[in-house]
Amino acid sequence: MDRFEEMRVFTAVVEAGSFVKAAEALRMSKAGVSRHVTELETRLGVRLMQRTTRRQSLTEEGQLFYERCKVLLAEVEDAETEVNSRSAEVGGLLRINAPLTFGVCHLAPLWAEFKAHHPRLVLDITLSDRLVDLVDEGYDVAVRISQLPDSTLVSRRLASTRMVLCASPDYIREHGMPEHPRELVTHSTIAYSYWSGRDEWRFHGPEGEVSVRIQPIMRANNGDTCVAAALARLGIVFQPTFLVGDALRKGTLLELMPQYRGAELGIYAVYPTRRHVPPRVRAVLDFLAAHFAQARWPD
Repeated sequence: MDRFEEMRVFTAVVEAGSFVKAAEALRMSKAGVSRHVTELETRLGVRLMQRTTRRQSLTEEGQLFYERCKVLLAEVEDAETEVNSRSAEVGGLLRINAPLTFGVCHLAPLWAEFKAHHPRLVLDITLSDRLVDLVDEGYDVAVRISQLPDSTLVSRRLASTRMVLCASPDYIREHGMPEHPRELVTHSTIAYSYWSGRDEWRFHGPEGEVSVRIQPIMRANNGDTCVAAALARLGIVFQPTFLVGDALRKGTLLELMPQYRGAELGIYAVYPTRRHVPPRVRAVLDFLAAHFAQARWPD
């Protein structure tokens, strides 16, 4: 008797709650299902189920065997799905969500190359700094930038970036250089609306963790808008290196108080579940991971 088939039938009986319902789910006869379970018990030399005319229940050995069977059957299914997905041609609709600035600056130049590798794919790209619900809104993959990935989703780390405090040279000449984060309350600050800490900016400095509650003169739900205001000497911003890197290189923005470091953020590709990952999702995950493996922004 096929051991895999025995485990599959036994698991179906446990989950269906009866031999009759398991037979219907497996499209087998009740006698065939019963035979599989009986022969399994005979081979193992233990009783897995207590059976009466009205009900059935698992023995202690049966419960242990059922739990192990579930894990083994799931791993076999995952292995088959992965092999099939790697060999299958990638096609269909792929819906991706990403933050606006990161999507424009760092993802938009990549899609032509990705599409050349997978011509049968249809890409649907949505850029928004709002935190979308992948399942409810029907996205296959989202790019998230945060300290920790969403624990309800499966994540793959692509790269990292650091939050940097910066302002234009003209602003510093006019208002002076702050020397400690506490001095930010006396400066003009520009806040990013979706920042997880809201108006609390945190740093790690010589004396350890330091936090300050700013009083922003401007808010924006888009990082580019915040940076544009800083370049126009309106105030101080707290933005990631992937966004302010070019301005720091050119000197149009200056990093302030480098001894007080902002948080390190991970850049993740997230998707709803590890099981039955479609070929199109696996393809974009591998592509993005390979591209960003060497990503470095100014530090």
